[in-house]
Amino acid sequence: MKSDSFHRSDGPCVGNDITDEVFSGIRDILLEQTGLDLAMYKDQCMKRRIASRIRACGMERCSAYVDRLRRDPDEAEILIETLAIHVSRFFRNPEVFALLEAEVLPPLIKSALQRSDQVLRIWSAGCSGGEEPYSMALLLSELAPPELNVEILASDIGSEVLQQARNGCFDPVRLSEVPQRVLDEYFKPAGSRHQLVESVRRRVRFFDQNLLTGDYPNQVDLILCRNVLIYFSREDQDRILQRFHMSLNKTGMLVLGTTESLFGSARQLFEACYGKERIFRRIP
Repeated sequence: MKSDSFHRSDGPCVGNDITDEVFSGIRDILLEQTGLDLAMYKDQCMKRRIASRIRACGMERCSAYVDRLRRDPDEAEILIETLAIHVSRFFRNPEVFALLEAEVLPPLIKSALQRSDQVLRIWSAGCSGGEEPYSMALLLSELAPPELNVEILASDIGSEVLQQARNGCFDPVRLSEVPQRVLDEYFKPAGSRHQLVESVRRRVRFFDQNLLTGDYPNQVDLILCRNVLIYFSREDQDRILQRFHMSLNKTGMLVLGTTESLFGSARQLFEACYGKERIFRRIP
């Protein structure tokens, strides 16, 4: 394959320089090394982001970058962070949070209080900018009794997005579903943005994790993994769901995205409690 097909001679690499053939090769490498499937993303958007990473590496030829990607697993992780599309907002899909508040969390809280450690452990897997785990923290600020120890874990790929999440500053559009009373009580102005108060931010522990290769927390009561599995192959989705099953307590619950569903062996691991909202109970 001639490298001339990868690069224009009149300037640095841009999205249009990345041919479909090169893009397919990069997509295959990422799928093999990290499990991330770019097939769900728009090609041109991904090509522009890949080109920006190539320029950041000081490379002029796309072919040289492909070679580097094959040799250096760390570069694959950096590229994923460059490509990641982190789109979320507080209380996304309000009907899901209404069910969590009214039907799902109360029995989980009751069960946690009966254990010796009285810990309720929640994990937001694929937490993006922190909107989802912070939404749970806000919900539990008003729902949990004082004797309950609440642990909220939040994971995603990429140190930059996780640091932004820890800072807890959000544009108003991300807060469109937050009731005004909650906004007034738990957020403070930060220029044109709003910052979540520190007492709520402290309730969430963020960590960098690849769902295929990273360690999973144990004794979790509730896992939220919404709009994440769609970016993995069916085989890898099955592996992740099996590991979720192992991470959950016997009475644990799983929430998926509204466009996601169980299939294959996962149907033997979870049963639907609220099918439309994709809320499932672990089968012991």
